[in-house]
Amino acid sequence: MDPVRDLVVVGASLAGLRAVEAARRKGYDGRITLVGAEPHLPYDRPPLSKAFLDEGTTPEAPPFRSEEHLREELGVDLLLGTPATGLDASDRVLEAGDREVRYDRLIVATGAAARTLPGTEGVAGVHALRTLDDAVAIRTALDAGARTVVVGAGFIGSEVASGARKRGLPVTIVESLDVPLTRSVGPDAGRVCAELHRANGADLRLGRGVRELLVADGRAVGVLLDDGTRVDADLVVAGIGVVPSTGWLRDSGIALHERDGALLCDATLATSLPGVYGAGDVAYWPNPLFDDQLMRLEHWTNAAEHGAAAAAHALDPAAAVPVASVPYFWSDWYGHRIQFVGVPQADEVVVLAEEPYLALYRRGERVVGALTVDRPTQIMKLRKLVSQRASWTEAREFAEGLPAVRAPQRTR
Repeated sequence: MDPVRDLVVVGASLAGLRAVEAARRKGYDGRITLVGAEPHLPYDRPPLSKAFLDEGTTPEAPPFRSEEHLREELGVDLLLGTPATGLDASDRVLEAGDREVRYDRLIVATGAAARTLPGTEGVAGVHALRTLDDAVAIRTALDAGARTVVVGAGFIGSEVASGARKRGLPVTIVESLDVPLTRSVGPDAGRVCAELHRANGADLRLGRGVRELLVADGRAVGVLLDDGTRVDADLVVAGIGVVPSTGWLRDSGIALHERDGALLCDATLATSLPGVYGAGDVAYWPNPLFDDQLMRLEHWTNAAEHGAAAAAHALDPAAAVPVASVPYFWSDWYGHRIQFVGVPQADEVVVLAEEPYLALYRRGERVVGALTVDRPTQIMKLRKLVSQRASWTEAREFAEGLPAVRAPQRTR
């Protein structure tokens, strides 16, 4: 194997940072270049839709590592505020702005970009929430007392709604599905999530879509729903999913998923191009823990695990092993912690406790998932059962033996 002199990581994100750190931990002493589209140092994204939006706090999104640590301790050449624009796989050159960066190994961790509402470009008061700059704009609007419409009752949109309601501001959530989050957690748990919104004063409009954004003097003043209802608003937040950030790769010859354009990786995160690996939100890979089910996960833990694995495999492909991971995510609404491990595609979902909520997901004769509300100390025990491919009987007996947990008081 040729020596690796130049490792390039595209995406100054959690996955990108973990790749850099793993490479140095493995003893790699060659050049590392970290390329990021945003001007900011790598920072933690989950708080942007949670504590960052709270009233009476000092909004912060501190970087994971200081610039001094990245440059001096880890020896990273930082190229920030410069999105990747192309890839010449034959010459192993990354194009970033007006720069050409040579690589021996390349890790693509460019993540995903938030979908926007059609026809809203340049309209004030309309935002998605993906970046630090997005969060600052939404926080500013909430500080001003904005009446808020959230389009999409997914986890990000629901956290924005929760942040607004904690301030006592009116919030309308518009969701096209009859039960929110069905694809993420299944219909039963989706109904539980819907009740959290209603119990905390959010106006939840299910089975509805936005027909038109209402604009006056270049600023959003509300939305017109597909049933003809007008909802006034000063702030409209689109929580309608993301698009993998791979447009810059379309002429590179790399294999992309036909549905959403994300990278197609093998079980070790290697792409179809020699020396190129994927990590995090941008990559599909066959997860051996779930019968090689092809997955692309937009989760914090997945990004961290992928970044470290991609670096290790890029530097020593002969030692690469399949990446077997149990998906895990959490979300905070109205003072409640929602946590999910595993996959929601199941033959059966059994609710073992209503409050605090606990449900197990069965596929065949094994447990493949679990969802809890306000059981933060128990979820990782359930994740371990999923990772061990525990039988359904074993998992159910274990979960039924978990101690009762007192439900917190709901906050309005």
